[in-house]
Amino acid sequence: MEEKKLDVNSIIGFVLIFGILAYMLWQNKPTPEELEAQEKAKQEQIAAENSAKQDDTKVITADDFKAAGVSDSLQLIGLKNKFGAFAYAASTASDKETLVESDVFALKFSNKGGYLSELQLKKFVNYDSLPIYIIKDRNSVFNINFGTTDSRTLNTKDLYFTPSVTKSGENTVVSMKLKVSESKFLEYRYELKPNDYMIDFTVRSQGLSDVINSSQVINLDWALKGYRHAKSISYENRYTDIHYEYEDGKANYTGARDADEELEDVTWIGYKQHFFSSVLLTDTAFKTAQIKSENLVDDEVVDTVYTKYFDSKMPLALQAGELNQSMDFYFGPNDFDVVNSYDRNLDELVPFGWGLFGWINRYIFTPLFGFLGGFLPYGIAIIAMTVLIKLMLSFVQYKQFLSQAKMKILKPELDAIREKHKDNKMKAQQETMALQTKAGASLWQVVYQL
Repeated sequence: MEEKKLDVNSIIGFVLIFGILAYMLWQNKPTPEELEAQEKAKQEQIAAENSAKQDDTKVITADDFKAAGVSDSLQLIGLKNKFGAFAYAASTASDKETLVESDVFALKFSNKGGYLSELQLKKFVNYDSLPIYIIKDRNSVFNINFGTTDSRTLNTKDLYFTPSVTKSGENTVVSMKLKVSESKFLEYRYELKPNDYMIDFTVRSQGLSDVINSSQVINLDWALKGYRHAKSISYENRYTDIHYEYEDGKANYTGARDADEELEDVTWIGYKQHFFSSVLLTDTAFKTAQIKSENLVDDEVVDTVYTKYFDSKMPLALQAGELNQSMDFYFGPNDFDVVNSYDRNLDELVPFGWGLFGWINRYIFTPLFGFLGGFLPYGIAIIAMTVLIKLMLSFVQYKQFLSQAKMKILKPELDAIREKHKDNKMKAQQETMALQTKAGASLWQVVYQL
């Protein structure tokens, strides 16, 4: 039996491999400077991830710094590094909502972003008798993107506003201020009037001419996912699209298809759904507007929540280094009487049909139904309108019936004329016309017989 011996070559090989690995590890060992850079990159990544989680973001406040044993001066430095001139607003920010109600709205304004976080139309319910919400559960974004003089790019949707609610006569005024100081701020001002679906809205700044970078484009971005309100979402989606009006008063729309268009000189943009619309109107036309519509419906399943995604981007102009844009929001029904009362061409949101049919629907049927519906239940009003229209048409129908009866009586004589002058169509036509005139039959019936 062969005796097992230790293989010296194997031992030497293992030692050499170990030595090479040790040398490589020693060579690749990071220097103190590299370790510091890695730690810094790690911290920056963590900070970026935390910032991206908007739903769970904890606002940095003075209490947080004091609890960590950080001095006020270091607190201010930390906030200024992140928010620049708006560190003042960040130091006192709170992620809360302000609740306001009117005759037609139940509203919530979010401190974060300063915009509506919830809007309910109080006078309406959907097909399942549930409340109608135009805005809820973060389905809408209103954001102003702007640059600052210290080379930052900020989005108002990520910043915290300070709310206040006051009265102006019978109107309720909600002011959301993004503050640089008590006298310098960016303000969203909403004014709600009694029993009115139009909200006066103003974006203005005060004392920010040395904060906002005037050489960088300031963009307003308004987006909305339209909630489903009807039982048949495919039918509802057929009447869901973007409408808009040009400065010269002409209105147009994208249609139910997906759309991505660039417009010029528009005075309002409306996200129209089958029964309700959300419209942003401006007193000074937007020079350009990029609008987008995207279908979100794959099938007719019951749990489908949204119909379409809408988005509009418009530049805002500075005046003497400050923002001052007067606008309005309309959130309400596509009711002709309601939208027409604002005298802003919003009746274009109501689908009357095309050509002659649209004219009849708009100027005959709609006023008639409005008159009858003013003192009768809608069901009775529809029946009454049907009877009235039948009576209005009865004279025409009677004349048509009488003419048809005469033509039946004249038919043997007309046949005789055609047979008599079968080789002379001109003569046959002349005698036919003479017979028709004598009998008082309709010219169109004669032409039909010929």
